[in-house]
Amino acid sequence: MAEIRGCLLPQELYYLVEKHVWAKVISPEQVRVGLTSVAQKLSGKLTSITPKETGKVIAKGKSIGTVESAKWVGPVPAPVSGTVARTNPSLADNPTLVNSDPYGEGWIVELTPANLDEDLKALVTGPEGIQQYQAFLEKEGIFCS
Repeated sequence: MAEIRGCLLPQELYYLVEKHVWAKVISPEQVRVGLTSVAQKLSGKLTSITPKETGKVIAKGKSIGTVESAKWVGPVPAPVSGTVARTNPSLADNPTLVNSDPYGEGWIVELTPANLDEDLKALVTGPEGIQQYQAFLEKEGIFCS
């Protein structure tokens, strides 16, 4: 896991950098999606997460759900297109899992992807992805610690 400006960023994930969301390919039929440590730092302690319902078809860039904190309410954009296959039931009672464990128990939805190979080409991953994220954080003056 890379640490950039106090922000934790696993190299194996795919990132939509400007929107601070990640995608993890579980299988060709399953992609897990969540917010980065950057997003949860910028938004503060989350008070509510409302994912789209199972079966909902989501276009890339469209909202998979809404997150709310004391200082921010907004959508969570989908890094890949697909159908909501599963939502994280733990977030209903404990939305702060996104704050405490954004890459583990704090995931938001799992999608059955529609165009996985094509959508992944538009995301960044690996060392190159971390470098691009670092450049973005530096340009925007963002620190997580």
